[in-house]
Amino acid sequence: MTELLALFIVSLIANTLSALAGGGAGLLQLPILLFLGLAFPVALATHKVASVALGLGATVKHLKAGTLNWRFSALVLASGLPGVLIGTLLVLHIPEHWTLLILAILTSGLGLYSLFSPALGQQQQSRHRSGSKLWLGIAGLFFIGVLNGSFTSGTGLFVTLWLVHWFGMDYKQAVAYTMVLVGLFWNSAGAISLALQAGVYWPWIPVLLLASALGGYLGAHWGLKQGNQMIKRCFESVTILTGISLLIKALH
Repeated sequence: MTELLALFIVSLIANTLSALAGGGAGLLQLPILLFLGLAFPVALATHKVASVALGLGATVKHLKAGTLNWRFSALVLASGLPGVLIGTLLVLHIPEHWTLLILAILTSGLGLYSLFSPALGQQQQSRHRSGSKLWLGIAGLFFIGVLNGSFTSGTGLFVTLWLVHWFGMDYKQAVAYTMVLVGLFWNSAGAISLALQAGVYWPWIPVLLLASALGGYLGAHWGLKQGNQMIKRCFESVTILTGISLLIKALH
């Protein structure tokens, strides 16, 4: 019961922050699975399965709010899903030390880039939706999809910043797309692929699913009520903390 209570509390906090910032649930959720004794491949697969509920909880809220353009949503899915599947085939063959170190550097860089770009994501400025620049945007989403399937946590944050930087979304809109499309669909594909390869620790799944769904709904609810500046600060805090956490783990 103590383990289940700890899992629920940590997962609820992690997924609420993730739904508010646009990614980063693995900052707390994956380490506690490792701490409680799961091997890395099984912990990663278990985390991915649980994270699907995060997307489901956020999706319910954003569908009610009508925040998504379904044509653009289909583009994000078609661009990223093949990359996710490729990434899940690579992850079990990459040394954990290197995946953590690379992800720590990249994730911290996202937060610092946003921190030193005050106007970033504060207003919608739709761009790069046609021609060669659209194809570059698609290539970026595909590459992030590979990262999503390969690495342990925080890659939803990459999607959030890419949607803001390349496609001109504000933070509120970008977080909505990330939570629904990455949280639900990309993570579902990754979860199925990893579960088939590494297995899932099913006794903990019901608690993780409940906490993830509730956290996703609460984070999306608060995100829709807050301004872009507050969401931007949350994004920066989560990315930098995620990067530091991953770096510490990589160095040990």
